[in-house]
Amino acid sequence: MHKFDSDMNVTEVEENKYSCIISDNWSVNGNPNGGYLMALIADAMIGHSDKKSTPIVTANYISRCIPGSANVLISVISRSKQFNRFEGRLLQDGMEKIRAIGTFAAEGDGSGINRYESRSPELPPIEKCISMPTIPKYTLFQNLDLRLDPACSGWISGKLSNVSENRGWLSFRDRRPHDFLSLLMIIDSMPPAAFASQGVTAWVPTIELSVSVRNLPVSDWLKCSLKTRYFTNGLIEADGEVWDEADNLCAISRQIAQFKKN
Repeated sequence: MHKFDSDMNVTEVEENKYSCIISDNWSVNGNPNGGYLMALIADAMIGHSDKKSTPIVTANYISRCIPGSANVLISVISRSKQFNRFEGRLLQDGMEKIRAIGTFAAEGDGSGINRYESRSPELPPIEKCISMPTIPKYTLFQNLDLRLDPACSGWISGKLSNVSENRGWLSFRDRRPHDFLSLLMIIDSMPPAAFASQGVTAWVPTIELSVSVRNLPVSDWLKCSLKTRYFTNGLIEADGEVWDEADNLCAISRQIAQFKKN
């Protein structure tokens, strides 16, 4: 079994209540990755949905989670011919840590257009990109293989850019195939875009993350980008994209985070 699958250990213990163990295999500076936590909640949601297409999940991160036991509570917001909507709440020690809303659509009839007015990021070949260095407490990159575009990786050695963007190739180290749940984590796994222009900051905690899944990838390696354009009032936004090697758009995200300089 792939490590990600063993760490998606969501089990229904009573109606609409699930238990899980938050793994420390997907942590950033000792904190479980927000996309991984979102995937745990979404895994519980999807078990209630007879519609599975183009999921949209938005999570508000109320308080920091830690590795260990947790519960997920699911409630139905609405069901219609086209959409199912759910609310999910993740609790640890009886305290609510994350609240999420998930929307799942019925399969389309194929009549919609596919029009891209923006293209996938142009990246050098994987072998010419920069591997993330080993960093204590960053177990996420022990299990995900990230290769950063050299043009935006200068922050690793203290060379900053005028553009707040990180982009590169991402894949599971054990080459697990990608699905809806893994995309939720993958799109939140790029280093903060603010690092490129501001350097490695002490803390960029996520307040809200919204992910829209459009297509399931057809390749192991994914082309990912994360870009921030505005630093205002101690907040930043970050727009993420995930594409596969066939240039299919797989997922997009919008994240709001706090920004605190060292």
